[in-house]
Amino acid sequence: MRRLTWLIVGLCVLLLVSWAGADLPPEVTSWVNMIKEKYDGTTITCAFCPHPTTDAMQAMVDEFTELTGIKVRWDIIEEGYLRQKLLLEHEAKTGVYDVLLIDAFNLAEYAPSGVAVDLKPFLENKELTPEWFDYQDILPAYREGIGMYQEIIYGIPVAGETRYVGYRKDLFEKYGQRPPETMDDMLNLAKFFKGKEESLYGMAMRAQKGIHFGSGWLTVMYSLGGQLLDQKTWEVLVNNPKTVTSLEYFVDLLKQGPPDIGVYTHEEALSAFTSGRTAMWFDATALTPWVIDPTKSMISDRVGFIPPPAGPAGAYGALAGWNVGISSDSPEKEKEAAWAFIVWMTGKYKAKDYVRLGGTPVRESIYQDEELVKENWTFPVQLASLERAYNLVKEGISWIPPHPKFMKVLEVVGSYGSDVLVGSMSAREAMDKAQVEVEKIMAE
Repeated sequence: MRRLTWLIVGLCVLLLVSWAGADLPPEVTSWVNMIKEKYDGTTITCAFCPHPTTDAMQAMVDEFTELTGIKVRWDIIEEGYLRQKLLLEHEAKTGVYDVLLIDAFNLAEYAPSGVAVDLKPFLENKELTPEWFDYQDILPAYREGIGMYQEIIYGIPVAGETRYVGYRKDLFEKYGQRPPETMDDMLNLAKFFKGKEESLYGMAMRAQKGIHFGSGWLTVMYSLGGQLLDQKTWEVLVNNPKTVTSLEYFVDLLKQGPPDIGVYTHEEALSAFTSGRTAMWFDATALTPWVIDPTKSMISDRVGFIPPPAGPAGAYGALAGWNVGISSDSPEKEKEAAWAFIVWMTGKYKAKDYVRLGGTPVRESIYQDEELVKENWTFPVQLASLERAYNLVKEGISWIPPHPKFMKVLEVVGSYGSDVLVGSMSAREAMDKAQVEVEKIMAE
């Protein structure tokens, strides 16, 4: 009886393994078999935070382990602590982690510290990196804008976002208005719709004092010619005339929003728009599912989207996101097994599964996939918005300046910007004061 039981168990395991690889294309089977031969029984540890990327990869990991024999442990760390944890483990040279989830905001700090390795040698290794991985299919805005630092590839993008404008199609049609093409158009339309109907306002954006205000301001700053820091010399440009002008524009735009807009994070801005209180909304593409979900949005069937409007300096867009990289402290065999994990999870072959399991698209082929476009009709507009984000990258400018002190800078300018919104000082006065504080921060 016992022998029969073990025979049944053995057959089930064989069937499971056969089933797992049954539908693989020959080129994928060939790679999987090679990885299994080399790394079967190896265990790698992933340092991730709670995120849709994490959820999607955890849903895909059993198949990966069945096919390759590589076991995967997960250390899920709260997002705010992940950065500190990775720096501490690297400083102590513990070698406890192999695969790292890397926020693009932190690359400027990780790179000089040597937390993650350069991935170019892995990408150029034709045995470890098969053609079906297709690195070039990842959108250039993400490849160059969030996965690289000073032209070194530290991460493979797995989640990203830009920002675009959502608008109420019903209101625009009712009053004979067209979606904005320029920054001036957007401000004029926000003024037009404010008070046009009872409890209706023109715009919803994040504007809470500090980081959120600064983040909202960055959404329009570059198209208006402003910058906070020169990204080549790190000269402080906070009170530069074009930066001041961009703040004046942003404050004017916010004044067309609800009276409590000064406390809005992305959540309150989203709520104001999806509840029908504003004609327009300018925020992250990653929030789109909530806007078009009829269970969460009162305007889901009346909304349209357009790429960021052009300004006098150009047509630019925001860019942020996450990568997966490899710890520099990982042993050599584990590094290669970690790369196999990355190839499987982020390669073109599994990209559709990844997105359907909740992952964020980062590949051009996914944004153009007919089935997925039917499931999310905003993909073409998101793709066009990402092209505008790439315009900034091509000019050598990162939407979030890659300097370890930048978040402190953003907190300062966002606090002073909020003072302008409430009318306690002019944009020029505020930025002159902020200039002094930011210069001290950069000099420390």
